[in-house]
Formats: sequence, structure tokens, C-alpha cells
Amino acid sequence: MLRIAYSPLYKHPVPENHRFPMEKYEWIYHQLQLEGIANLGCFFEPEQLVKEFALKVHKEEYFDRFVQLKLTPKEQRQTGFQHDQQLIMRELVIAEGTRRAVDYALKDGIAFNIAGGTHHAFTNRGEGFCMLNDQAIAAAYFIEKFPDKKVLILDLDVHQGNGTAEIFKNNDSVFTFSMHGKSNYPIRKEYSDWDIALENDTQDELYLHFLSKSLEEFKKNHEFDLVFYQAGVDVLETDKLGKLKVSMEGVKKRDTLVLEYCHQSNIPAVVCMGGGYSQDTRLVLEAHMSLFRQAFLLFEH
Repeated sequence: MLRIAYSPLYKHPVPENHRFPMEKYEWIYHQLQLEGIANLGCFFEPEQLVKEFALKVHKEEYFDRFVQLKLTPKEQRQTGFQHDQQLIMRELVIAEGTRRAVDYALKDGIAFNIAGGTHHAFTNRGEGFCMLNDQAIAAAYFIEKFPDKKVLILDLDVHQGNGTAEIFKNNDSVFTFSMHGKSNYPIRKEYSDWDIALENDTQDELYLHFLSKSLEEFKKNHEFDLVFYQAGVDVLETDKLGKLKVSMEGVKKRDTLVLEYCHQSNIPAVVCMGGGYSQDTRLVLEAHMSLFRQAFLLFEH
């Protein structure tokens, strides 16, 4: 069965008109059960991440100030949230969910976190709705457990995974790949191991062409032991914060390509939902759900 991290803490209360639709996490949780893709036994509720795992990728001074609510107002604004104790707990639980998903993926071939993909968190700061880099923490956990193994972080959010790139810039065990909007946030990009910067208004055909060629390159010339997939749906043409023109069908084909690559290559995958900011939140839900439906077909049958 699919194993999926979820906690009621994922839905953190935010000010009215906030751009980040926190409700989507709860909606995905219920929709998965409604469609019969997952029952209650498929979900696991993470506890809070312990400090030792966070310090594999984050500076202790930053982590301590974050959990003690000592970040400055400016630092808090850069994350997009006003910090409080509930937010701290939420971030620790999300990161723990992705870390625990590693063990489920190794056992079952794939595992999910309904939240996660907080790729704008650096070693020493947070940005863009991201305070702790959950996939980086989980990747470091895996590498420490299996020092001779290789990890691919496949980031298809519309925004570059700048924090992830910075964290692993000198780590040969983790290959960072980001395909994102060239002129989108963040304005100052970092250097991933492989970046594909897309022009504004890129549509399905070109988007899927670049992705297909990239996956073919990985199949031919790289051997990975674990894939982290950041499956942001802010590439949608309806997204408020994206600048691409990928259709819903294009997003579904994208996810199919990635999941088939992992399945056919027999590489365990940890999947996190990433961003999604379409005005009609039903589109965000549908885009995320299509990934779970495809995973159910591939890995459960």
C-alpha cells in the first residue's frame, strides 16, 4: 500500500488572503480516502524532527534561533510567515514526515509526504514559505545511513530549488536537478548540479521535451539509489505565482514520466507536493491528485 505522511498540523492558520493555500493538505488527505487510493492505514502521522537530523544540513545557530522564536522580523518576513510556536511544530513535523518516508520508500518502492518540498530553505536561513529543507534533511539521513549510495533530488516546482542547491553544492553523493521558470522567484539563482531555466509562457510540448531528455540522460549515464521528487504544481498556466503555460494534462504527463522513470529503473522515490497557487484551488487539488492516481496504478498493481 502507499505510505503517506500527514498531520493536522500541516494546515497552519495564516492571515486572510495569504497566498499559500494551506487547505490543500487536508483536501488531499480526504480526497485520497474518497477515491479509495488510500485508507487510514496508509497514513502515518510524523512526530517532531529531532535536532540531530536537522543539523546534518542546517547551521546550529540558525536552527536554535528558529525553534526558539528568535529570528528577527525581517528574517520572518523573508519566509512569508509570522512565526509562532504552532508554525515551529508544523515545520518540524513536515521535515520528520519526509525523513520517515525514506524508510517506507526503501521498503515499498515509493512513499509520500502530503506537504514538504521546502526547497528555499538554506543552511542558515529560510525563504519563500520554507524554514527547514525537508528533502535535504531526508537525503542527508539516507546518505549517512548508506554512505556509498547516490541520491537524485528532482525538483520540478516552477521556482528554482535554490536552498537545496546551496546545501549540496559540495556533496558528490547528492545530485540536484531543477527545472524552473527563468525569470521567476528567486531572482538570484543558485547553481544546482543541473539547472534548466525555462522562458516565460513555456507550454507542454517544450516542457515535456526537456524533461524527457533529462530523464533519458539519467537512465543512460547516472545510477541513483533514491529519488526525491519535488512535485510542485505551480507550473500550471493558472498559477498566480508561476509564469509558465503548462496545462493540467501536461502536469499529469510530467508526473507519469517521473514515476515511470523511478518504477522502470527500480529506484525508490520519496515524493513531496511542493507549491501550487492557482486561484481556483480545485485545480491545485486535481493536479496533486493525478500524481497519487498514477502512483497507485504503477506501484499497487
